[in-house]
Order: sequence, then structure tokens, then C-alpha cells
Amino acid sequence: MTSRKILLLGGTGAMGFYLVPELLSVGFDVFVTTRSSECESDNSRLRYITVDAKDSVALPAVLSAVKPDAIVDFMSYGTSVFTDRCKQLLNGTGHYCFLSSYRVFADSSPDALTERSPRLLDVCGDKAYLATDEYALAKARQEDVLRACGRENWTILRPCITYSRYRFQLGTLEANTICYRALQGLPVIMAREILARQTTMTWAGDVAKMIARLVLNEFALGEDYNVVTAEHHSWAEVADYYEKCIGLRIIQTDVNEYAKVVGAKYQIKYDRMFDRVMDNSKILAATGIKQSDIKPLRGGLEMELCEFQSAPYFQYPNLGLNARMDRVTGTHLSLAGQPLRTRIKYLKEKYGSPSWNERFRRFSGRWKRRLQSILSLMGIRKRNQ
Repeated sequence: MTSRKILLLGGTGAMGFYLVPELLSVGFDVFVTTRSSECESDNSRLRYITVDAKDSVALPAVLSAVKPDAIVDFMSYGTSVFTDRCKQLLNGTGHYCFLSSYRVFADSSPDALTERSPRLLDVCGDKAYLATDEYALAKARQEDVLRACGRENWTILRPCITYSRYRFQLGTLEANTICYRALQGLPVIMAREILARQTTMTWAGDVAKMIARLVLNEFALGEDYNVVTAEHHSWAEVADYYEKCIGLRIIQTDVNEYAKVVGAKYQIKYDRMFDRVMDNSKILAATGIKQSDIKPLRGGLEMELCEFQSAPYFQYPNLGLNARMDRVTGTHLSLAGQPLRTRIKYLKEKYGSPSWNERFRRFSGRWKRRLQSILSLMGIRKRNQ
């Protein structure tokens, strides 16, 4: 019997870390594209292909060489790029699994989000937002491209916030801020309005099990699934878990102050300020997984944070963000071992780089004070004479 081959495009991240062994365990030969030449495997059924999967020339060569029975696509595209390559991907495999996102959905509070819940793209009235190709809108538009392609050998997968030892989130903050600061004993800021909202976070290992059971499942063709847990918590509860596990301290601000520091205004406005409670009945029915089989959030976070602490890993700490956060919290990030250029960049961001008008105002003010001192001194001498 010929083994089944699956190609993971960009499969070395938080979900791919667990999906690869899951696919191997159910009999697939797994091929993973990566831009890193350091990925290697001793397993003859796992091969890493060093290539930029977004490269329009390289992708056809990969598809031709592998001839995958299925593709799981973790890549993030602009809509125009995806439109250009959609047919190529669908023609290159028997089953194309497209990673979308729960963020495509509008606010449906207090109802749980099902696969048929309204999407932002369809109901949002914010013209400025709709004129962008922001992540949530891009994913929704790309879902529509698939539906309009005239083929049905695709499945849309919508994970929610997914955590693993390589990815942790709190509000819009990522591990390279949350864990980086916690291990230095520094607090992070968080909007009190976000802390009051409900969120859904699923362990990457459970997401992997769900995806592996959908691949080459004929009943999944032409369907979309919320690949999620049904468990949900307030962000305040999530923050409490981080505090208990890694000692992370939170300083609360209002949402406007938070947005000034972290940016990501559309992610805040059209996701983190919504209650995100998910309905996963469709994916459970399709895979035979039960909600009781899915790892509870607290236990999952404790497990992954423990693994992380044993071998801390930070992907590109955002020094600008840390500097702005330190300005608000009155703290100072340790820059030990950082080059001088990095230290200067951090200090400029923390203390600000004044405009020419501001510099002139300060310069004029200093000379005005000096002149007043000189005149005052001269006045004193006249009286003494």
C-alpha cells in the first residue's frame, strides 16, 4: 500500500510542532516547508524542505516534487496573492486545508460562535476598516475565494487563540513580551476593558488531533470548522494563570492607553473587545473527539509554561514595545549583553526623540532662564554699589 503524503506549508510554528507527530502517528509521510536550514529529522517519513513557500516560482516545484495527497496551509497571505495561487494549490493536491481564523467573526455576544455566525466582512459598517486587508478581513476574503473557485477539495479550519510552548498570548501581547518581561520580574500593562471580556484558548496538541482527523476525510470536503475548545474564560482569569505559573504582574490601564502602547488597534477593537465564546459541536461530531478529551486551559498552560521555563525561547523581542511599556510602568528592561545600537534604540523609544520644535523650545527656555539669572545678578550688584 502506497503511503499517504501530506505537505505542511509553514508547519514549524506553534500548531505544526504538534501536528507533525500527530500526522506521523496516523500513517502520513510528512513534508514541511521552512525558511530555516537548521530543521532536520532522523525520521525517514519526515522531511523538511528549505524554501520560502510564498515564492511563486518555488511553490510549483515543491508541489511537483512532493505530489501531496493533502496540504495543510499555515501561511499568511494578502488576499491578492492568495487569489493568484488558489487554483494552483487546489490543483496540486486532493485535499487542501486552509488555516483561517475565528477572528473572521463579528461580535455575537452572548451567543457562542458557530460556523454560521456573522462575519465582520459581511456586517461591519466601518468603511476605513473595510478598506484594509487586515488579518480578519483577509482571512474572510480568502474563504470566499475558495468558495467561488468551482472546486470542493478544500476545508476551512478556524482555530481560536492557540497556545503551546512556543506561543502564549494575553490580550494582544505575545510570548516575546509576556514571558520575556515575567522572567525579568517586570509587569505588563493590560486594558481593564479587555480583562473583563471572555476568550477561548485551545491547546495546540488538541488542535493538531482535530486537524489530523479531518485530513482526507471525504465528509470534510467543502466544509468549514471551528477547530476549538468550548471552554472559555475572562482575560482576567487567564492573567491570573500567568501570575501563578510565571509570576507575571499586570498593571491595568484603560483601553486607549493600552492601544497607544501596543498598537494593533483593529485587533483590539474587532476581536479582544468582543466576548469570544466558541461552539465546537461540528468539529467534535466530525472527528469523534469529546469535549472531555480536550485539555483544560489551566492545566494546559501550566504544562506548557513549565516546559517553556526549562528552555526559554524568545522570537524577536519587541524592544520598542517594551520601551513604551516601561515608560508607562516606570520600569526598565535589562539590556545586558545587547549591542550599543540596540540600547540607544530602546532609550529613544522609552524617553522619546523630541521634534525640532520641541528641541528649540527647550533650548530657548534654557537661555531665557540663564538671561534672567544674569539680569538678576546685575541688579544685585547695582544695589551693592
